[in-house]
Amino acid sequence: MSLKECYISLEGDYEDALSRLRSERLVQKFVLKFLNDGSYDLLCKSLEAGEYSEAFRASHTIKGVCQNLSFTKLYKSSHQLTEALRNGWSEEAGGLVEQVKADYEQTAGAIRNLQKELEG
Repeated sequence: MSLKECYISLEGDYEDALSRLRSERLVQKFVLKFLNDGSYDLLCKSLEAGEYSEAFRASHTIKGVCQNLSFTKLYKSSHQLTEALRNGWSEEAGGLVEQVKADYEQTAGAIRNLQKELEG
């Protein structure tokens, strides 16, 4: 799997990421680092504990990282969740949490496949 194929798999915008970071090597470096970011785990733990201000912060971080890396699908759902959590829990947040989880798993799975390919 190439980096471009990874972006297709996670429903992102490879060309946008490349134009922003100017080098495929840098894009790949930051894509692979995404798996080590603790924001998703923090989001899940915060939601379980009912700590919605912390969940907002975690969702906001995911949104920003996804925007910078052009992970379009996960960016959109995390942006919606961020707004739903901005003032605490809201009715729409529940469905959005499930969407973010699904989008995150799709994104992380694509990156893990890329990682396996690179480790060869």
